This record gives sequence, structure tokens and C-alpha cells, in this order.
Amino acid sequence: MINVEVVYADECEQALLKAQLPDNSIVMDAIYASGILDRFPEINLNNQKIGIFGDSVEKTDPLSDGDRVEIYRPLKVDPKEARRQRVKELRGR
Repeated sequence: MINVEVVYADECEQALLKAQLPDNSIVMDAIYASGILDRFPEINLNNQKIGIFGDSVEKTDPLSDGDRVEIYRPLKVDPKEARRQRVKELRGR
């Protein structure tokens, strides 16, 4: 058996859920076993990226003991655009 964590955060709440799975489990197994989809029904795994410790993975990738599966929200603002706006505001002062 392996132990993994599944994490997700929306604008109001963060969740870290643990799951114990058989060896040879994949990322989707952890997501389903954690119950995160019941807690956050807005998660759309067809559109949202998934990672393990910040590295992008596929839903069918194998898991290792101690992995942290991360489900990422879509960005509201492109990071480059956000930086441009911050610089613009600083220069305008």
C-alpha cells in the first residue's frame, strides 16, 4: 500500500485529503479515493492541470508512496499581464 495526499484550493477554502491506495495506483485513483471531487464539484479534470509536487503529470501517471497530487485552478489573470499592471501602477505614482 502507498499513502498519498490530494490537494486543491478554491478562492475560499483549501483542502488536503489523504488516501491509502494499492501499489501500482495512478493519479486518477488518488483523486477518486480522496473524495476531493465530492467536496469541490467545480473541479473539471478535462480542463484543469494536475501535478505532483509542482511537476505537471497526466491522470494515468503512476504514484509513489508520499506523493502529493495537486489539482490546479485556472488562472484568472495571465501572470505576465499581472506583472505589467503592477509595473504600470508603480510608474504612475
